[in-house]
Amino acid sequence: MTPAARRALEAAGKLFYERGIHAVGVDLIAAEAGVTKKTLYDRFGSKEQLVVEYLADRDERWRTFLDRRLADADHEGTDPVARVLAVFDASRAWVAEHSAKGCSMVNAHAEISEPSHPAHPIITGQKQWMLALFTRIAQDVDPDRAEALGRALMLLHEGALVAHGLHVFDEPVTEAGEQARVLLAAAADSRPREGRRRGGRATHSA
Repeated sequence: MTPAARRALEAAGKLFYERGIHAVGVDLIAAEAGVTKKTLYDRFGSKEQLVVEYLADRDERWRTFLDRRLADADHEGTDPVARVLAVFDASRAWVAEHSAKGCSMVNAHAEISEPSHPAHPIITGQKQWMLALFTRIAQDVDPDRAEALGRALMLLHEGALVAHGLHVFDEPVTEAGEQARVLLAAAADSRPREGRRRGGRATHSA
């Protein structure tokens, strides 16, 4: 990507997130990036494609950020509770720096709900990836209930992101992480001892 195209993508991302996708036009993006509309269209083709690349770039950066946090947690041991808490810790750090107005994917979905939109698979794909991650980690806690535990963890995580964006109360991601700890501890305690010994270790790669 050329420097001008990178500036355009960064400007579009900032404007889309802060003002909303529909509220931001190509003229404003070009002006903020210091490029011509021709440069913007030559590189991206359309505003729709610029939205796709904005969300794909943000998704890629989040996954890389989270993978690093999970890798650090793995160095400290294989405790699934620690790995789940690493996800919530990563989310807390991410929203503090990048997401003052809540999850960019949730916000984008409020404006892009048609499955035919090329950005729709990116939005839903990230959430599916997060659900799969939580489910894999839950395998270490209770393989028989991994899907239900994964969904519960996902609900805690996504609810916290929405509460953060709406400023409902302070530190919702931290609160959700504590609730996740309680949930997993209860699930582990309810398993038969033999089942605990047979449990395998989940991986976080996707």
